[in-house]
Amino acid sequence: MHADKGIGDPRLDGNLIIQGDNLHALKALLPMYAGKVDCIFIDPPYNTGNEGWCYNDNVNAPMIKTWLENNPIGIEDGLRHDKWCAMMWPRLRLLHELLADDGAIFISIDDNEQARLKAISDEIFGEENFVSSIVWEKRYSPQNAVKWFSESHDFVLIYARDKLNWYPNLLERSDEMNARYRNLDNDPRGVWKPADATAQAGHGTRSQFYELAAPNGKKHSLPNGRCWVYTEEVFQKMVAENRVWFGSDGNNVPAIKRFLSEVKQGTACQTIWKYNEVGHNQDAKKEIKDLFPEELAFDTPKPSTLIDRILQVGTDKNSIVLDSFSGSGTTAHSVIKANKRDGGNRKFILVEMEDYADSLTAERVRRVINGYDFTGTQKTELLRQKLSWTQLKKADALVKSVDGIENLHGHEYDKIAKTVKNGELIVTGETKIKDKAEGLGGAFTYCTLGPPVEMDKILTGETLPTYEGLGAVLFHTATNMPLDTSAVEKDAFYLGQSESRHVWLIYRPDLDWLKSPDAALTLSFARKIAAAKTDKPHLVFAPARYVSQKMLASENLAVEFAPLPFALYRVERE
Repeated sequence: MHADKGIGDPRLDGNLIIQGDNLHALKALLPMYAGKVDCIFIDPPYNTGNEGWCYNDNVNAPMIKTWLENNPIGIEDGLRHDKWCAMMWPRLRLLHELLADDGAIFISIDDNEQARLKAISDEIFGEENFVSSIVWEKRYSPQNAVKWFSESHDFVLIYARDKLNWYPNLLERSDEMNARYRNLDNDPRGVWKPADATAQAGHGTRSQFYELAAPNGKKHSLPNGRCWVYTEEVFQKMVAENRVWFGSDGNNVPAIKRFLSEVKQGTACQTIWKYNEVGHNQDAKKEIKDLFPEELAFDTPKPSTLIDRILQVGTDKNSIVLDSFSGSGTTAHSVIKANKRDGGNRKFILVEMEDYADSLTAERVRRVINGYDFTGTQKTELLRQKLSWTQLKKADALVKSVDGIENLHGHEYDKIAKTVKNGELIVTGETKIKDKAEGLGGAFTYCTLGPPVEMDKILTGETLPTYEGLGAVLFHTATNMPLDTSAVEKDAFYLGQSESRHVWLIYRPDLDWLKSPDAALTLSFARKIAAAKTDKPHLVFAPARYVSQKMLASENLAVEFAPLPFALYRVERE
């Protein structure tokens, strides 16, 4: 941990920014966070051939080394797709282990690797846990210089750890949606909108075909191929309850009154995310430019509004959010915004291996938390609506929607600006800032990866990790669960328990002690722990033992020995 690079007291159970290779970082996170991460967003290299990414995983096989000699991976590399999959596979496996049973992963990608990403994700997460392929409109205008088609979108693939346990949140209803509801008859139940009272005839029963009389006497017959949505008995009951609208003269074609007060307090997320809803590439670059006016700090950022949408759908106020390809730090920015907006306590974990992990990724988070120098007008887009003929015919509703936005948000900004550009109505909230943009508050700890725990070096003295550090690795290896540090009893050599066993570690970071008889599993120690905790079997990690498994069995002691130097390879996970 680097206290001088973070904000607040350094702690490993809070917000984290980790500099280092994400393959090693994800392994390091397993002991504490396996099965605990609620929402993962990653934006891996798209493998367009122009990014210059390198495959740098530690592989020793000569054939693989030869295969990987061509770094960085270029568009002329005939094996670039294979190398990309080889890079992604182990990382996705680790992300799968970190994901909570009711969690989901969101992966941004384009057409270069979308099909291959889908195939390997189906294998790792299970086809049955595929949720959706979101189309994100990343550009708002065509690129006329292209040879074939102007590419306007990327994808966001969504997988749940267990689809039966994961439910996306509803999105907040927009002012535009609510503006469609009016109260034409001053109904005391509030605003409503008319809905079609007919359905396709093929879906109806005999009781849904009849002639319907309006209150003022006009009779309405069904159009060809249609039936009423309700039977005549139900329809008459709804008329009596003033739930059917026959127009101001009481003779029009009937419509069902859908009251705003009775609809869901949100709307289901759709699979096409428009740029006017979640931002586009130019928004992302402007966001970075506002934070770093001295230079263009990052070539391919994502707009924080895109991550905002993911957090709206995939988190609650206490979720843990992980981004292992964190780039410019957009995910942390969005988590901080979400907490500021709803008073939540979401935590972020960011991993970035490049040199800019401190100067860009962490620096962006520092500026978002503390505020940053900014002179000019800070703009927040509140509405973007294409002005089609259909929309113009509903001009009154559109004006009412804009008025509603102004009434609701006017006090938050110096000015609510309304402009029409390229056939779109754009409403923005504008705040004039002369000195400093206000910080959103928060804290984080900046970490770099330490040396890996290598079991074969422990007894040579080359590597002697702390009791908690080694214990976390061994406990996760044995149980596939994170270590609960509050349950650890270091003096008694007790790590904790899973559903099926108690786990012990006889260890001190002292080479002479490790070579002494005190570091061995003995019959007396086995008797002691078996008597102290009788509800389930025991697994004991130790450098040596002075009692055989046969002797333990003869005394009916459910104690299993795992030799320390080989523990990671010999203990099977439950």
